[in-house]
Amino acid sequence: MSIFINDELCTGCGSCTENCPFLGIEVVDNKAVITENCNFCGACLDVCPVDAILIERKEFEKEKIDLSEYRGVWVIAEHYKNVIHPVAFQLLGKGGELAKELGVSLTLVILGAKLDDQLIEFSLYGPDEIIYIKSPILKHYYSDLYVQALTELVNENKPEIILIGATPTGRDFAPRIAKRLNAGLTADCTGLEIDQITRNLLQTRPTFGGTLMATIRTPNSRPQMATVRPDIFKSPERSKRKTKIKKIDFDFKEKDLVTKIVRVIERKKNSVNLKDAEIIVAGGRGVRSKENFKIIEELAEVLGAELGGSRVTVELGWLDQDRQIGQTGQTVSPKLYIACGISGAIQHLVGMQNSELIVAINKDRTAPIFNVAHYGIVGDLADIIPLLIKALKKELGQD
Repeated sequence: MSIFINDELCTGCGSCTENCPFLGIEVVDNKAVITENCNFCGACLDVCPVDAILIERKEFEKEKIDLSEYRGVWVIAEHYKNVIHPVAFQLLGKGGELAKELGVSLTLVILGAKLDDQLIEFSLYGPDEIIYIKSPILKHYYSDLYVQALTELVNENKPEIILIGATPTGRDFAPRIAKRLNAGLTADCTGLEIDQITRNLLQTRPTFGGTLMATIRTPNSRPQMATVRPDIFKSPERSKRKTKIKKIDFDFKEKDLVTKIVRVIERKKNSVNLKDAEIIVAGGRGVRSKENFKIIEELAEVLGAELGGSRVTVELGWLDQDRQIGQTGQTVSPKLYIACGISGAIQHLVGMQNSELIVAINKDRTAPIFNVAHYGIVGDLADIIPLLIKALKKELGQD
């Protein structure tokens, strides 16, 4: 890939430099010059008034596949100590919607050693089929075994969509499988929809540090693969249904493993589990200092709520890491979420936008948080929250 500036056309107007998000172009002696920061994003092409910029992109040769051969939506589950990660059931909820739109079946794929007794339970979450890859060695997670088994299974059955939890385990094996299948993979999706005309999966995720939302599609390859963080989607209602169960005995040899598990050391669980909280009071940069967080803490105490915060509050040392909410923190959906001094960057919104009731307090009436809030209060939280605390104490009889 190459980028060129036509000096005869360039007027040095500077439109390209103003619109380049990476400082990849600058004006020297009234002519645009490409810098080493350029990543060929093409932003400069769209704003050049004289079409003086040209990007040459090489077309990569790729074996064309018959897209019609690929049908079905798959959810790949993971487990620890024979307990399935809840994100699998959440993906079955969304996967069921996608499968219905496409008119295809929904399949849950599980790899394990002693999960036979739970298969009927798994069927209550809506899959038309459960494929259980069974082997004693799959008691633990092995990256190479998951990749080997799933790659073979996909090549044999040809699903058009594969959904995987964006957990440490899912993030490990998903890209490896995608590489072997020469498939497209979109990580950390917050939205999944179907293009009814092309049957393409429209995969939406935050980008540019959470400042934009991008919708990605892979029209020329199958399967279409996406990872989704826990608690982005809701689990479906449990109901009895006729589910086909297929068990596959895989003959894995422990001697063939590239890695071996010698010892498992349990890490200490987070002292804070915001995911189960019914009420959360969260603070952002607008709180202005760690000292000011005391009124946020007091409001949380009055309401019997958990305390949370945006990424910046953790980076500034105002809150512990396990209280961070957002794309790089916890994803929550409480009955009540009170956002105090949080502007509403996309990377934060994706972690709390499914809350049943959102109340936002911010002195900037144009803050994006008000776009998702059910109720908004415009003003200085240092003035508003003490009044709110006083009113709540009186209402709750805590005076």
